[in-house]
Amino acid sequence: MNSRIVPAVLGIVLAALGANALADEVSDSLTTLARTEVQEWLDSAIVRDQIKAQNRKHGGMSEADIIALDQQWRAETGASDQPLIRQVLATPLSSYLAEIKEKSGGKYTEIFVMDMVGLNVGQSDITSDYWQGDEAKWQQTFKAGPQAIHIGDVEMDESTQQLQVQLSLPVVDNGAVIGAVTIGVNVDAL
Repeated sequence: MNSRIVPAVLGIVLAALGANALADEVSDSLTTLARTEVQEWLDSAIVRDQIKAQNRKHGGMSEADIIALDQQWRAETGASDQPLIRQVLATPLSSYLAEIKEKSGGKYTEIFVMDMVGLNVGQSDITSDYWQGDEAKWQQTFKAGPQAIHIGDVEMDESTQQLQVQLSLPVVDNGAVIGAVTIGVNVDAL
């Protein structure tokens, strides 16, 4: 089948079914994934330690400072000089997340971990923005308690031409929420 036809057909199917209906169909699989495989690697010391270190650094940050960092990140995504992006991608946590993504065999399209103000701590790939604190993926996990799960809409990823959904949940240490994680999940891999 022509590579241009497949995305078009999938788009028609998504429209007919409704992206949210498809998300409902896979929500049980995503919840199981969150409570098992994802939780296992979230419980590692590297995840918790790096979040706690960044929370100490960013805990008293003003919203204006957060927005300034986010604007710097956005400007760097299209620039040749990327000091803030390089700094985040060079962390042990980013290497750990990139390895998890690589070993998933295409199940994960992206992974990023956020701190207590919604700034990225580590990530498998460059995100379009640095601050997630103004988005549902952080607000409906970090602020919702240790058992929260947020499942985004099923969408066609333009770069991979695959159906994916963002799965987000809090990162917990000794019963307290310290951060959050978002994982792009390839729906076909479920």
